[in-house]
Amino acid sequence: MRNTTILACVMLLAACTTVPQGPRVMVLPGAGKSFEQFQTDDAVCRQWASQQAGTTAQAVSGQSTLTGAAVGTLLGAGLGAAIGAAGGHPGVGAAVGAGGGLVAGTAVGAGAGDTSAHEVQRRYDNAYQQCMYAKGNQIPAAAVPAARRSPYVAPPPPPPPPPAAALPPGVAPPPGAAVPPPGTPPPLR
Repeated sequence: MRNTTILACVMLLAACTTVPQGPRVMVLPGAGKSFEQFQTDDAVCRQWASQQAGTTAQAVSGQSTLTGAAVGTLLGAGLGAAIGAAGGHPGVGAAVGAGGGLVAGTAVGAGAGDTSAHEVQRRYDNAYQQCMYAKGNQIPAAAVPAARRSPYVAPPPPPPPPPAAALPPGVAPPPGAAVPPPGTPPPLR
C-alpha cells in the first residue's frame, strides 16, 4: 500500500512538468515575406529540426526519470534486503529499501532527464534557426552593450632614466657602483 502511494505521488508530480514542444527562439519573417510564407517556412523547419534532434525533449526527460526510478528501486530493494537480512527481516528491509530507492532514483532520474531535455531542446533550436535563416527569415541577435569608458585616465609612464655617463679616463667610479669587466667597449651614443 505504501509503495503504491509513493508511486502515485511521483507520477502525479511528474505529470505536472511539461516541456514545450517547438522552438524556444525568436525568428522573424524575412523582408518582403508574407505571414503565410513565414508560417509555411515555420512548419517545414519545425519538422526538419525534429528530425535533426532525433527525439523530443519530453521523451528524453520521461525516459531518464523512468530509468532512474527503476534502477533506484532495484538498488534500494537489494540494499534493504541485505541490511534486513542482518537484522533477521530481509523481506521488510527489501520493501523499505525499494520504497526509498524509488524516491531517490526518481529524483536522480528527473535531474538527469532535465539535463538531457535541455540538450535536446538546444539541438532542436539550433537546427530550427539554421533552417529559418536559410529560407530568408531573420534571426534577431542580442545587442552587445557598448563599451563603457571609465572616467579614470591612467597617468603617463615615467620618463626613461638618463643615459649612463662615461667616466673620464683615470676617474674611479663611486663606491658600490657596478664596474664593467676590463676590455668592455664604451657605450654607444
